[in-house]
Amino acid sequence: MKDRKHSVYVNVFFLLLLFTGCTGEPTEESFSSAVTSQAVDEYIDATQTKSQSVTKQAETSIASTSTPTPDNRLKPEDWQEWPIIPEVTETAKEIYLKGLAMGNDSRAFSKVGDCQNVKQTFLGFFDSPDGSDGGYNLRKDTYLQETTDQFSGYFNRDGEATRYGFNAAAVLSPMWTDLDICLPDETPLECELRITRPTFVLISLEFPFLERTPEIYERYIRQIIEYIISQGAVPILATKADNVEGDNSINLTTAKLAYEYDLPLWNFWAKMAEFPDHGIDQHRDNMAFHIFISHWNTRSFSFLRVLDHLWRELSKLG
Repeated sequence: MKDRKHSVYVNVFFLLLLFTGCTGEPTEESFSSAVTSQAVDEYIDATQTKSQSVTKQAETSIASTSTPTPDNRLKPEDWQEWPIIPEVTETAKEIYLKGLAMGNDSRAFSKVGDCQNVKQTFLGFFDSPDGSDGGYNLRKDTYLQETTDQFSGYFNRDGEATRYGFNAAAVLSPMWTDLDICLPDETPLECELRITRPTFVLISLEFPFLERTPEIYERYIRQIIEYIISQGAVPILATKADNVEGDNSINLTTAKLAYEYDLPLWNFWAKMAEFPDHGIDQHRDNMAFHIFISHWNTRSFSFLRVLDHLWRELSKLG
């Protein structure tokens, strides 16, 4: 097992340059200038083939049970006006009940994320009320204590689908699977959902934009969404604070997917609009990608409120 794992990492060293999402100190050199559109398309085809049966299963399941959502929802093009904390959708209710019937853990949630979602920067301290890992103070939001108790043990963990360097391509590739924990040929996403059986799954993945398009990003995220749905977990999509692509097309794409699948979207972009430069640390590097360290807690508390709202509303169903 160890030899195989070592071999995999050696063989895909250069793919790290292609698919790396974010690292502790990213630079322009983190992205390979030799990447071609053909190479990207070949990788997408390889990952998409594995998920085709899951995609059809998810589409059939939701299409056969969903009640059409009234068209009074804000359109994806108006995503900047969407609320920070989403309402519970009809599809989310159906997925939640399906997950309970499948035996999913109502006290568990998972993350599908990159470096901005690892426990050191996001949520981890909610598992340390005594201050051993920084601690936290809910102050006037004491009602959130019920939620930290409900999901205790899942804040200070990354799971198998969140890691430095992960992006939307990596979580769909067995190349990035920890073979000490996961099954052979299992992707990080498949492994995480199998061992955790979560009720909710946050999807928060960046996308290096060199020679990529929003359409490619959409193809990856669509696969992730549909697999999560097929496992009876409620996907929570998220907008991002940055605009490295220059036209906010990633946030628009995320909103389009949330609208299409009738799923909750955490509009973190709207939260960070309260701060200068959307809270982006313009001096850390030349990518304008990372939020200030001082906003790590802002992000954690914002998501905790989202999780609290969705859990309280859905738990009324059973």
